[in-house]
Amino acid sequence: MRALYRGLVGLGLMIGVVGTLQAAAPEATVQSGRLGGVRQGAVEAFLGIPFAAPPTGANRWRAPQPVAVWQGVRPAVNFAANCWQPQTPGGFGPWTHEYVISGPVSEDCLYLNVWTPEHRKGPLPVMVWIHGGGFTGGSGSVPLYDGARLAARGIIVVTINYRLGVFGFLAHPELTREARTAGTPPGNYALQDQVAALQWVRTNIAAFGGNPAAVTIAGQSAGAMSVHALIASPLASGLFRGAIAESGLMTTLPLQPLATAEHDGATFAASLKAPSLAALRVLPPDAFATTGPGMLRFSPITDGVLITGPTPAALNDTPLLTGMNTNDPGSFGPAPAPSADAVSRMLQDSYGPLAARFAPLYPAANAEEQAAALRDIARDRGLGALYAFSRQRLARSHKPLYLYLFSHTEPGPQSALYGAFHSAELAYVFDTLDKAPERGFTAQDRDLARIVSSYWLSFVRDGKLSAKDEPAWPQARGDAPKIMQLDVPPRVRHILPADTLGAMQAYLATGATPRLF
Repeated sequence: MRALYRGLVGLGLMIGVVGTLQAAAPEATVQSGRLGGVRQGAVEAFLGIPFAAPPTGANRWRAPQPVAVWQGVRPAVNFAANCWQPQTPGGFGPWTHEYVISGPVSEDCLYLNVWTPEHRKGPLPVMVWIHGGGFTGGSGSVPLYDGARLAARGIIVVTINYRLGVFGFLAHPELTREARTAGTPPGNYALQDQVAALQWVRTNIAAFGGNPAAVTIAGQSAGAMSVHALIASPLASGLFRGAIAESGLMTTLPLQPLATAEHDGATFAASLKAPSLAALRVLPPDAFATTGPGMLRFSPITDGVLITGPTPAALNDTPLLTGMNTNDPGSFGPAPAPSADAVSRMLQDSYGPLAARFAPLYPAANAEEQAAALRDIARDRGLGALYAFSRQRLARSHKPLYLYLFSHTEPGPQSALYGAFHSAELAYVFDTLDKAPERGFTAQDRDLARIVSSYWLSFVRDGKLSAKDEPAWPQARGDAPKIMQLDVPPRVRHILPADTLGAMQAYLATGATPRLF
């Protein structure tokens, strides 16, 4: 009995030790110190990792500064604060709760998150996600961007924060003088944050099992515009090997020249009764967020250092996956009431003197046809913008270019109204349908999420697009490129029907470019 008792005690101790080992939190050592993460099934997550010093006080509107070294193990188990922005916890328009931030906002927000498989074989490819939000909102911790599902399938996912609105894009004569003295870009602090995050990844991602030479940058909307800016920027050269840009081109938001942005910034400072940069830096953050509807929109500018010109993203030799959603253009406000006049106005607004060339392509004899015409004109105008981009790109680059149209309607409130709205692809890209179970996703939705995420994963792994048992995704080539239409089921198609493409080519020949949305 005594021997049996000792054996049972020993077995209990051994089980306890094994349980403790299994429950031990994952750790990683980066340049600034040790991190303690958290297990999420077969994935290790490290959340709220600083990649730059807090951009507060004297660091407000300054290039990202180095992170201070810490002692001991820094907990990395919770998301950090979101960058300063308006909050809409329940969502707005088609963007329900899973599309928007939760938790506090702060100027101290330059943090990133890493998801990596628990069991890793060899250095893994990395996807760095740059969130959207019109350069005024969003965060790397938005629920849809949870990287665990993708990481469990063999890549590392990194999501980042970057400064927003006035904190990310103010230009001012004093800031320009200060930046030139320091040898840094005079503005575009949000994009500087993105470059700093990519530099952090290059230096530290091996600690999580990642391959710093196999980084793909990816983003949606403002994040896609950022991707194009980074492709073109000399400051981001060598920090990634591939790029994914969802629903955003650099032509989506025209770039202001530095001098214009400086003038606007000085005018803005005067409206706040701040006679100097020092006075602006001591104002509380909510002084900038409560200036009313007349507040200037702050967004990327041509600063001459990080962004050196208005366009060259189309000309860079980086493998690229880019596309749009069918209702990208209709996601930002109520559609015009169907009428023959509304169709005529949209054609005129889209194509000017060539509106009559496009009119026969969109019959509008009754209300049903008019509603369809309004949707189709907006969609085809966006595809025309993608086509114009592809022509520029293919004329100058031999690297792969892949194009898509996401047309699947996500179930949920007002799905019939919004269709494949701006951002609707995100739950399928990240395979995070479970973040909104109340939407009532079907088996078809889950299958499409498997397919779309598989295509994205294959691009991150080797720059190609393939998914088991699914159509081969062709590279965009020639004057009538083929694209993948992501729906149930996915199918390969021409970017535009032949007659629409002919009209678009005539429009582009005038030197004009259609709007993505």
